[in-house]
Amino acid sequence: MTDTDLIALLDRLLALPAETELLEFKTAGTSFGIDVLGRYFSALSNEANLHRQDQAWLVFGVNDKRQVVGTQYRPSRPGLDSLKGEVAAKTSNNLSFIDIHEVLYAGQRLVLFEIPPALQGVPTAWQGHYYGRNGESLTALSLEKLERIRAQAAATRFEREIALKGQSAARVLELLDYSAFFRLFKLPLPTTQTRLLEKLAQRDMVQSRAAAYDITNLGALLFAQNLGDFERLGRKAIRLIFYQGRSKVRTLREVPAPRGYALEFEGLVRTIGNMLPGNVETKFILREQSAPSYPPLVLSELIANALIHQDFLAQGVSPQIDVFENRIEITNPGQPLIDERRFIDHAPRSRNELLAGAMRQLDMCEERGSGIDKVVQECEEHHLPAPRFEASEQFTRVVLFSARSFGEMDRQDKVRACYQHACLKQVSGESMTNQSLRERLGIAESNYPAASRIITDTMTAGLLKPLDPTSKSRKHARYLPYWA
Repeated sequence: MTDTDLIALLDRLLALPAETELLEFKTAGTSFGIDVLGRYFSALSNEANLHRQDQAWLVFGVNDKRQVVGTQYRPSRPGLDSLKGEVAAKTSNNLSFIDIHEVLYAGQRLVLFEIPPALQGVPTAWQGHYYGRNGESLTALSLEKLERIRAQAAATRFEREIALKGQSAARVLELLDYSAFFRLFKLPLPTTQTRLLEKLAQRDMVQSRAAAYDITNLGALLFAQNLGDFERLGRKAIRLIFYQGRSKVRTLREVPAPRGYALEFEGLVRTIGNMLPGNVETKFILREQSAPSYPPLVLSELIANALIHQDFLAQGVSPQIDVFENRIEITNPGQPLIDERRFIDHAPRSRNELLAGAMRQLDMCEERGSGIDKVVQECEEHHLPAPRFEASEQFTRVVLFSARSFGEMDRQDKVRACYQHACLKQVSGESMTNQSLRERLGIAESNYPAASRIITDTMTAGLLKPLDPTSKSRKHARYLPYWA
């Protein structure tokens, strides 16, 4: 980070109304005990993991009243750099600072410690003890938070766990659609039962035992003839429900999808397309072509994402697709592992890497890290409202909206579109302008003040910043997402 970046960061941190679970200020005039520093490292690292953030911050040179007083803590650079090794020696997994920054701010030397999130499934300990935050206070990490972090590791092992033990070769081939496995993976179909099962085992679909076979969760989730045959997975089948109007008051139809995801996926996307106005395929409407309400790539990518990123440890819930007159809601169990505002640019983190890898090989989703970018790009190209990403501790949801005019969009629609447009521009090496936003939203050039108002609203929401804060021109200014 440059000094300019650090000063801008400090401006934001000091403007917060109080310290948070991800931010601690300390005066640290000339010294600060390494043991206390290590405890804060553990606490802030664990909180960064739980809040799905890339880092947390410990800032030296700011007192309890948020006044910048400066610090002479380890004034030499070698002394600061040696802290990385000192901390790594006493933390779990030898975790240490991402970086230690020095900067002059308001004429005072400040030191910013950039602290990484705890590894997935592994709480960060300092000398064998786990620490966390309760608001602004340093505390022992609560049992609830400890288990939430540890549960992440359990989820990563889920695909290799056994769904059904001790099955004969013939029974395995009854329970799994092996012909679809070979067809979809584009593999030649072996001529012997033994070779069939060897290939299934090579892809982690089954495990061979002395006189029998175990079917893994991965094998069942993708290729089960009926997920109900597997006790733990019966409630993981995808639910597709169509409603009349814009609420859940009246259900029109629920489409059963009891088989494994690889077997149901293409049919689900096609069913949604055929049931929507404007999405009927050409051959069904007497050669008269109709533009789709929702691009097929958008539907397939978001459904695949819901399957890949679901929390399989959540009990009694499954991925669900709710189709309404004016929108589609795609929901999966589990909180996302990254901030939903960063879906477009952030390197992905998946709970279920084996499932994700298999689905990419099966062409069910885009290459790692490119899917949401393409979803938002497709929505722009088809002049659809920006999708809405929602998250809680229990679920992740994406809401796709049907076409609506600029005049039909509310303020939140416009701010969301502006922010996502800026993100797309940033990841493609460009910057958003008033003109590019007008093109995105179909605003006439003569109405550029409307685009300026949306940009102002987006900056007020903390989602956007000017590329050049000193520029006086609004019409020709360039803008970046807040994280750039």
